[in-house]
Amino acid sequence: MAADLPLLLAGEEMLLCGERALYWPRQRWLLLADLHLGKGDAFRRAGIALPRGGTGHDLARLDALLRRLPVAQLWILGDMLHAGMAADAAWLAQWRRFRQAHAAVALHLVRGNHDRAAGAAALDIDIHPGAVAQPPFVFAHEPRPDPRGHVVAGHLHPVARLPGMQRRWPAFHLRQALTVLPAFSHFTGGQLLQAQPGQRVVVCVEGQAIALPPS
Repeated sequence: MAADLPLLLAGEEMLLCGERALYWPRQRWLLLADLHLGKGDAFRRAGIALPRGGTGHDLARLDALLRRLPVAQLWILGDMLHAGMAADAAWLAQWRRFRQAHAAVALHLVRGNHDRAAGAAALDIDIHPGAVAQPPFVFAHEPRPDPRGHVVAGHLHPVARLPGMQRRWPAFHLRQALTVLPAFSHFTGGQLLQAQPGQRVVVCVEGQAIALPPS
């Protein structure tokens, strides 16, 4: 069962969703990062045997999230894709079915390092070449300070451990004027967090957002 964690961020009431996304209730905007569509296809083309279904599973999770929350805009903060956009790619057909099901939602992509091949027309999405100011926030892919506001970004795939456990879970990393989102895709590696004093970590455990004790 999904469980969100309410949080005040840059003066705005936000929800940290256990499904690895950030929701801005006042705007009805949903933010996520590192979807990596087609990653399994890219690995298989390279001769690495992987099970199919990763992209379909991630899009089903996103579909459920969009049906659970009232979303007017979806912002993908970089690395929506993993590789190219072959016209016959299975993931592209899956994406188009997903897009048709949520045609009323405005979609935005802040281009990430994996999104060079992303085409706005083919994906039916607005593409921004760099960080976008949406006061009091700045939506970016790479987590770099920006004088225009509190940066919300991805790219690092942060993970953390629950106390007493060895398993790593995707995590939000909250710092001064910077929030790094967990990778939305299940099929990603992760960078183990080393939180410093004053920083906060919220792990995503089977659909629940759980705040770790302060460091």
